[in-house]
Parts: sequence; structure tokens; C-alpha cells
Amino acid sequence: MGLNLFVVSTFFAAIFCVVALYSLASDVLFRDRQKLRSRIEEELRGAQRTRAKSSMLRQMSQADLHQLMDASEDHRTWHEKIRDMLDQAGLTTKPATLYRHMALAGIVVAVLAFLLRGSILLALPAGAAAAAIPLVRVRFLRDARQCQLRAQLADAFELMSSTLRAGQSMTQSMQAVAVDFPAPIAEEFMLCAEQQNLGLDPEIAMRQLARRCGIIELKIFVVAVLVQRQVGGNLSEILQGLSHVVRERFRIMGLINTLTAEGRLQALILMALPPFLLLIMIFLNRDYTQSLLDHPELLIGMGVSMGLGWLWIRKIVNFDF
Repeated sequence: MGLNLFVVSTFFAAIFCVVALYSLASDVLFRDRQKLRSRIEEELRGAQRTRAKSSMLRQMSQADLHQLMDASEDHRTWHEKIRDMLDQAGLTTKPATLYRHMALAGIVVAVLAFLLRGSILLALPAGAAAAAIPLVRVRFLRDARQCQLRAQLADAFELMSSTLRAGQSMTQSMQAVAVDFPAPIAEEFMLCAEQQNLGLDPEIAMRQLARRCGIIELKIFVVAVLVQRQVGGNLSEILQGLSHVVRERFRIMGLINTLTAEGRLQALILMALPPFLLLIMIFLNRDYTQSLLDHPELLIGMGVSMGLGWLWIRKIVNFDF
């Protein structure tokens, strides 16, 4: 009897020791995690506050702000579209810097092509193609960032709906999203909240949020918020319904990508096959391909035709809905 009592007591003592050690370790871990989270939040808030202070919107008059706000997307200049593309890609690069990179790449490649081949007909298209590379890179970064935003929006709207139902304001709900979510949605919502805290009109801040992100889901969100500010209504229920709409749109986009994956892969293979075979034939049988190399206009025509084919295929598998 005494031995059984000793075994049971030892067993429970061991359990209590394990629980105590686990509690101590979790307290230390969560304390460090909370400190790290607070530091990250403060860094993000400070960065976005600096970005909001240096924004050109703070330097514009109310008349200019409303003129900018009422400007149609179809009437924007090419410079404004480039600026919006850089913002939507999450880059702090100015359009003038991008223009310099494009000009430098185009000039360098055009000069090299002329020195190697001695043909203006080959140098000019090569320079134009090289000049487009920085712009294509920015567009690729923008598309990837917008895809990440779409994936985060549904959960973000649900969190905002919950915080609004708890009695917090729209600015506080946006700050909650910025704290609980990773980039890029945390950066955009924090910047919008900081712009409002610094005195920018909420309507202008919300519309600039839609412009910076450039996706239809956030434009719908901004329109819903602005309409609710004018006519009233339950914004929490609106955000809940909008979360369902965004989730369904994201599901349909995934379904479209799945159904068109085979066609896009075939297009990629067909696009890569001619240049790949040309390089192989240059190394294996230089004399056979020399006649083609002596007529660069044929290579230019091949590149233009392949580019048009790629744009055609991309137009088929990418559409708004």
C-alpha cells in the first residue's frame, strides 16, 4: 500500500513538474513573441507614417485633391499609369528612375547589338526589347502583389466586420488588419489609416487606397464604405457579404487557372521552342543557320509574331468578371 502511494505521488509530482516547466517556457516564449510583435507593429506604423507624411497628397490643395479624386482612369496619362503601376507593385521607385533604367538598358543593348552585328535593323529592335525589361519586371511584381492582396482580402473583411460589430471605428478596424495580417495588405491598410490620422479626408484616403492596390475587390469595398458614409446602413453586414463575394471570386479565378493550365503550358512550350532550337542549331550546325543569321529581319519577324501570339493567348485566358 505504501509503495503504491509512493508511485502515485511520484507520478503526479512528475506531471506537475512538466506542467510547471511548460508554463514557464511558454511564458518566456510568448513574452518574447509579444515584444517582437509590438516592435514589428511599431516599425510598420513608423514606416507608413513617414510615407504618409511625404505623400504628395499632403502637399495638394483641396481643389486639386478633389480633381484628382474625380479623374477617370480612362483619361490618365501614360506617366500617371506608370506611377500607379509602381505603387501597385509596392515599390518606392519614382517614374523618372524607371525611365532612366529603361533608357540605359535600351541604349546598352542597342550599342552592343550594333557592334556585334553591324546592323541598325537588328540593333533598334534589340534595344527596344531591352528597354521594356524593367517595365515588364514592374508589371510582374504588380501582378504577384495583387494576387497576394486578393488572397488576403476575404479574411481581412471578416476581421473588419468583427471589429466594427464590437464598436470600433473604421480606422481602428483597418489598424487591426494591419496588425494581424502580413504584407502587402498590412502596409496598404496601415498607410490608409495613418493618412486619415494625419488629417487627410477619409474619402480621399479610401479612394487612394483603391488606386494604389488596383484590384476590383478593393474598389468595391471603397464604394461600399463611401455609400455607407452618405446614406447609412450596417457596414458590418456589408463587409460580411463582401467577404463572401471576394472568396467566391477568388475561387472562380483559381478554377479558371486550373482549367487553362494545360493551354498556358502549351503556349509556354511553343514560345520557348523556336529560340531553343535556334541556339542548338547554332552550336551543332553553324553553316546551316548562317543564312538565317545573315537576314536579321527574319529573326525580328519571328520575335514579333511570337509576341503577338503570346498576347493573343494571354487575352484569351485573362478576362475581367
